[in-house]
Amino acid sequence: RESDHRAWTPVSYTVTRQNATVQGLIEGKAYFFRIAAENIIGMGPFTETTKEIVIRDPITVPDRPEDLEVKAVTKNSVTLTWNPPKYNGGSDITMYVLESRLIGKEKFHKVTKEKMLDRKYTVEGLKEGDTYEYRVSACNIVGQGKPSFCTKPITCKDEIAPPTLDLDFRDKLIVRVGEAFSLTGRYSGKPAPKVTWTKDDVVVKEDDRTKIKTTPTTLCLGILKSVREDSGKYCVTVENSTGSRKGFCQVNVVDRPSPPVGPVIFDEVHKDYMVVSWKPPLDDGGSEIMNYIIEKKDTHRDLWMPVTSATVKTTCKIPKLLEGREYQIRIYAENLYGISDPLISDEMKAKDRFRVPDAPEQPIIKNVTKDSAVVVWKKPYDGGKPITNYIVEKKETMATRWVRVTKDPIFPSTEFKVPDLLEGCQYEFRVSAENEIGVGEPSPPSKPIFARDPIAKPSPPVNPEAVDKTKNSVDLCWQPPRHDGNGKIIGYLVEYQKVGDEEWKKANLTADSCPETRYKVTGLTEGLTYKFRVKAVNAAGESEPAYVPDPVEVKDRLEPPELILDANMAREQHVKAGDTLRLSAVIKGVPFPKVSWKKEDHEVSPKADIEVTGVGSKLEIHNTVHEDGGIYSLTVENPAGSKTVSVKVVVLDKPGPPRNLQISEVRSDSCYITWMEPEDDGGSVITNYVVERKDVASAQWVAISSSSKKRSHMAKYLMEGTQYLFRVAAENQFGRGPYVETLKPIKAMDPLHPPGPPKNLHHVDVDKTEVSLVWNRPDRDGGAEITGYLVEYQEDGADEWTKFQTVPMLDCVVTGL
Repeated sequence: RESDHRAWTPVSYTVTRQNATVQGLIEGKAYFFRIAAENIIGMGPFTETTKEIVIRDPITVPDRPEDLEVKAVTKNSVTLTWNPPKYNGGSDITMYVLESRLIGKEKFHKVTKEKMLDRKYTVEGLKEGDTYEYRVSACNIVGQGKPSFCTKPITCKDEIAPPTLDLDFRDKLIVRVGEAFSLTGRYSGKPAPKVTWTKDDVVVKEDDRTKIKTTPTTLCLGILKSVREDSGKYCVTVENSTGSRKGFCQVNVVDRPSPPVGPVIFDEVHKDYMVVSWKPPLDDGGSEIMNYIIEKKDTHRDLWMPVTSATVKTTCKIPKLLEGREYQIRIYAENLYGISDPLISDEMKAKDRFRVPDAPEQPIIKNVTKDSAVVVWKKPYDGGKPITNYIVEKKETMATRWVRVTKDPIFPSTEFKVPDLLEGCQYEFRVSAENEIGVGEPSPPSKPIFARDPIAKPSPPVNPEAVDKTKNSVDLCWQPPRHDGNGKIIGYLVEYQKVGDEEWKKANLTADSCPETRYKVTGLTEGLTYKFRVKAVNAAGESEPAYVPDPVEVKDRLEPPELILDANMAREQHVKAGDTLRLSAVIKGVPFPKVSWKKEDHEVSPKADIEVTGVGSKLEIHNTVHEDGGIYSLTVENPAGSKTVSVKVVVLDKPGPPRNLQISEVRSDSCYITWMEPEDDGGSVITNYVVERKDVASAQWVAISSSSKKRSHMAKYLMEGTQYLFRVAAENQFGRGPYVETLKPIKAMDPLHPPGPPKNLHHVDVDKTEVSLVWNRPDRDGGAEITGYLVEYQEDGADEWTKFQTVPMLDCVVTGL
């Protein structure tokens, strides 16, 4: 039975000898066995084995290793390989023992010092020229087995063999995108060659997709999930000290092409067809474009309709369109490996787009002579129909009528030589393009040219001289050159040189900045001496220079100030209020004088704008008011002296209020009004006065006179007992001034007079210190009720009367006498 089972299994039923062979056991399993004797009477008791028995073959030392071979020999090492023994003695190999014997010696010496299970070993540290033979033994738990057969004697020396290369691939390889490919082969050579892979002369490096595997005899380059960029010329180089070998393979990773390159160009658009064009794909997928597939779609529908699927040209006519509808065009590229993504155009409406050609750009004139000129232009847009002719016209600059230069057609050339020009006349030219629709608009006129032979450089200017100078500038003048070279003098170039220097410096950079025969050279240094020269310039270039005869020392030339008054300062200035006051004068003097403006010997108003230039000064006051009038003075001063001029400015405005308004001679129905003229008449004669009245109980002023030229007025038709206010304003040609008004109202009533004397004054009683008096009312009360009587007394012989008191009644007792 098995050691882990309890059931017994019979091996045999009848055995007459004292041994038996048990078959069908499982290697590695543990078993128990039992035996019983049997006679005719029956079976006796069993006898069991006391210990379990493990089933396995008998263990011996291993056989000798096989196929011991020398793989590599150098001057100081030997590399050997072998195969395991055919039988390991019933136990796993635990190590191999490699032994060597130097030829001429008797004993083998162990080469390996540690346990070694590899079946390849390199013996190092040998002496060049020595000869050895080798053998190897296998060991298991029992012990070391027999050694292998010895190698042939091996002499330590370097073996030399040029590289060889045997490739498994051809010179061209085509791979679909996404697929993997590998380049493999075998190689040899002594010493062992170095293997290098390149692509398009760049060393290939390993990454996630690129794998390189090299053994002593085989080589392999593998690329996973190839992409288009993996295409190229691959090269493997096998090289050692004796030489090198190379193998090549042109790998083409192919795919469907990229989309055609846009935008889609509508070369022609008509009401029933269009002609479109595009550019080929940037990447043809590694295979020639075999076809383009073109489709169209009405933008109001979602359906794409085929146009053609069999064209290799990059242009196509799109037929069968409906006038006025908008269309889109879709284009695919196709090669051997598939169809690209589409290129989709912008929307385009189907309609005729033909018209006359556009106007050409401004033509250019060249090769001008005294009787001809060549007109050159650029081809304009043809309006959708080919240009069939150009029309060239000319006219003299001052004329208004254009004349066609030839009746013959001019095409396809875009230049024409115009003959029969009149020498010295100035001409302009223009060009029109013509197609089957008609003649387009003419180009802008060319720049004017004079019909004359080509010009030469002018002669030098004549008699240059220095005519003025300051501490930092010199004024030069000269005469024009005697010969202008048949060309207009554009201007002059002025140069200066510090005495002692070699370099001439430009005072002006371009000739057109000095068109006149004079120039002020600025930026010079006071006290230094300079030389000057001038060149004339025409279209042909610069003349030879003309020199100022003598060097000029830069310093101020003193001239006292001088004022040349403009008309606005020559006499008294009148300016209407609200208008702008302008005072100006031309100023001369060297150095240029300092300028100052004053009004009544004070600074001018901040609202005044003062401008000082190199030739004069100007004062402006906008929106003038009456207060801006007065005496204005302009003073100019330099080291040579000073000069002042003055001008009276009158700002014309409405007059001021009248003065000293008085009311007199008040009656019950009238009063007399007087006043004085305003202090300010506004710069104009007072033309009249306006007089108005107002009942104090009313808010309305009533005019009682609007044309009085006098300074008084009798106000009539007053209502007795009513209180009135009066006001007066002055007017001139510029308007009515402010009113002056009475301070207090007056009452319309007749004037009051003193009453008459009391009548019949007499005493009725006398005492030693007092007198009782009585009297009667006077005959008249003076126009008002009598309010009292004044009692006076006089001592006999005295001159003065003494006031006693005022009493309301017709009697009084005078006391204190």
